[in-house]
Amino acid sequence: MLQEVLEAAGFEVFRADRDGIANLVARFGPKGNGRVFGFNGHTDVVPPGDEAAWTYPPFSAEMKDGVIWGRGATDMKSGVAAFVAAACRVAQGGPDGSILITVTGDEEGDASHGTTAILDWMDAHGERMDVCVVGEPSSSDALGDAIKIGRRGSMNGHLVAKGVQGHSAYPQTAKNPLHAVIEYLAPFTATPLDDGTDHFEPSSFQVTTIDCGNPATNVIPAQARANFNIRFNDLHSGRSLTERLQARVAEVSEATGVALELAVKISGESFLTEPGALTDLAIRAIEAETGRVPVMSTGGGTSDARFVTRHCPVVEVGLRNATIHQVDERVTASEIEGLARIYERMMRDYFAS
Repeated sequence: MLQEVLEAAGFEVFRADRDGIANLVARFGPKGNGRVFGFNGHTDVVPPGDEAAWTYPPFSAEMKDGVIWGRGATDMKSGVAAFVAAACRVAQGGPDGSILITVTGDEEGDASHGTTAILDWMDAHGERMDVCVVGEPSSSDALGDAIKIGRRGSMNGHLVAKGVQGHSAYPQTAKNPLHAVIEYLAPFTATPLDDGTDHFEPSSFQVTTIDCGNPATNVIPAQARANFNIRFNDLHSGRSLTERLQARVAEVSEATGVALELAVKISGESFLTEPGALTDLAIRAIEAETGRVPVMSTGGGTSDARFVTRHCPVVEVGLRNATIHQVDERVTASEIEGLARIYERMMRDYFAS
């Protein structure tokens, strides 16, 4: 559908599919013709949950009293729709430069063959963006009250402790893996990783599960595991935190005699777009269209901006995030139209400056 709409508006449309993931790239204007204003968005969504709990079926896109209901209505099909509508209008005036639209189907999942595949395709085909807007829902209480200028890094740890099973009345004959897990986690949960920075809140270490599968009350289990997630700011990197976590493994293993193994997966590094020309462009457009001056935030989860930032300066400007990933996700049509006007003003001001 996007291809049909964009081709009708004069865009040249390409596919950057990889490993079964559908990815689209669309350009208005000759390649290499002046500055390039880019957009990144996604059309995949999280599962709907209990479909019976929805006011309207989650994939019906029901519109009632000016409100569109459905999974992805806010996160972020409407963001894609708003930018495409704005870009088509700007294209009619013949911008002094090019517009590049990138849309993936792999943001909510592993994000292994989505925006990364698009950026690889762009490198291979000589395409570029000089600046980029990501359409994630960045606003809180009202459209335009916040923009994202960065994101915390994210990493997951999976800890396995292998001890010796025994009777709880004779602990001297066993090695309790749960005690080792607790000892490992204690310093990370007792003391904050840091106090935050100028643009980032303090890093967060959250234990998400501790389990040993033991139904008995008088048995010390042979094995236990724990999972945790760290959202980290720019005081850390995935590598520095991994080294710290692994050093703790060695300390606890030696102290308890319980063998600990840790597997770490880094979902993304922290990044920041320093306030400047791009953030000013977004703030001016939002203030002109809404009367609000947005705060510059780095909160929330991860987004594909973590990949785009390696290519060019990036900022996230989008709808309110009040109902994302919830039952009855919804958005007003007027808010989508307002976002489209913000995007249109950003592009026109960018090409006019």
